[in-house]
Amino acid sequence: MDSNKKIINLYVDDLRDCPLGFIIARTIEEAIYYLENYEVNILSLDHDMGEDNQGNLRKSGYELVKYFCENGLRANKIYLHTDNAVGRENMYHTLIGAQRRGFIDSSIEIFHYPITENKYTI
Repeated sequence: MDSNKKIINLYVDDLRDCPLGFIIARTIEEAIYYLENYEVNILSLDHDMGEDNQGNLRKSGYELVKYFCENGLRANKIYLHTDNAVGRENMYHTLIGAQRRGFIDSSIEIFHYPITENKYTI
């Protein structure tokens, strides 16, 4: 990791409240920006990222995971806070498989569960 980059914790979610100590990314594009421009200590991922203004589904957390693996990005720890059970399994097994095959760093800790409580203000 680049020691000149600011260290952040990144929370990727379209609806949930951002936990204390995290920066929020409400879209996958925002998340990619942070992953490419900051040193990410903790990455916490949702799967379903809602719809855009035209009613089209936005890119999912699974698509972010694929981008993360294909581009050799890193975070020190990755947590999956999604309530989507199938999405969670897909993201987890993609990350573990990419790690096993050397596409992402073997020192990244990958967790199948959330690090924080899921909260909604709505």
